[in-house]
Amino acid sequence: MTGTPTFAVPQGGFLGLARHGLSAACCIAGIPLDIGTTHRAGTRFGPGAIRKASGMLTDGAHPGAWIEPVSELDLSDIGDFAIALGDIAESLLLIEEQAARVSHLVALGGEHGVTLALLRALSKRTGPLALVHFDAHVDTWPDNFGQIFGHGSVFFHAINEGLIDPRRTIQLGIRSPVQREVWDWTVGHGVTILTAQDIHASTPDAVAARVRDVVGNHAAYLSFDIDSLDPAFAPGTGTPEIGGLASWQAQAILRRLGGLDFRGMDLVEVAPAYDVSEITALAGATMVWEYLALMGERFRAAA
Repeated sequence: MTGTPTFAVPQGGFLGLARHGLSAACCIAGIPLDIGTTHRAGTRFGPGAIRKASGMLTDGAHPGAWIEPVSELDLSDIGDFAIALGDIAESLLLIEEQAARVSHLVALGGEHGVTLALLRALSKRTGPLALVHFDAHVDTWPDNFGQIFGHGSVFFHAINEGLIDPRRTIQLGIRSPVQREVWDWTVGHGVTILTAQDIHASTPDAVAARVRDVVGNHAAYLSFDIDSLDPAFAPGTGTPEIGGLASWQAQAILRRLGGLDFRGMDLVEVAPAYDVSEITALAGATMVWEYLALMGERFRAAA
């Protein structure tokens, strides 16, 4: 093997990507917002950690897809979005405005609350979206300790605002404590929940088939909270829950979702201060890499 070693890849952008503007087929942006977290803070440093860890993914093609994202795909890392320091509502407005300028966005969080702004921007173009949501938590609480835009309320608002179609929404890896009324509200609106225990008792093929049944051919969005993974695989997050998915399970499920009409993705809740040997950041970077490979033909650079 010849060329630049992975540890020497420039760390300014995801996969060492150059910034060549907003017109790329897929733009990658960091969103360093973490003022709506409910336990351990620090996800504002997630985008930088994910970008740094992505250097491990630059020395070959994706096995199976056989795509080299950096050389074959039309990608641009456009840097970090601006936020309003200390103001969640204003930050969501700023994020929505910036996301609206991009045709296909992959966002690196940051807390899960950023997804609300991203869905607001995207759904104006697509209408209500189908949602594939990896998480330990349902994130459909009406508020978090009185904060209506806390990171655990994102899909409560997304459903009430008509940004997503709950009947086309599937949550994967759920296992945290939750009030019965919150659970009943969620499933009562038509959301499909596959708990972590459901997935452990199944196979990636069967889980992916269930995702396909729920999403169908609708325009869809992928939101991946890193705490869907067990803390053994992703300790660097603010609200860890035991009994989660192994990294190989999430990776195997994602690889079986080819052909779904994804219009965007986020990877959220990486908090590097609690990480061990960058394993959480690497897991996050790899899930984004999997998505890029999954969408490869749509992002293929012009010859």
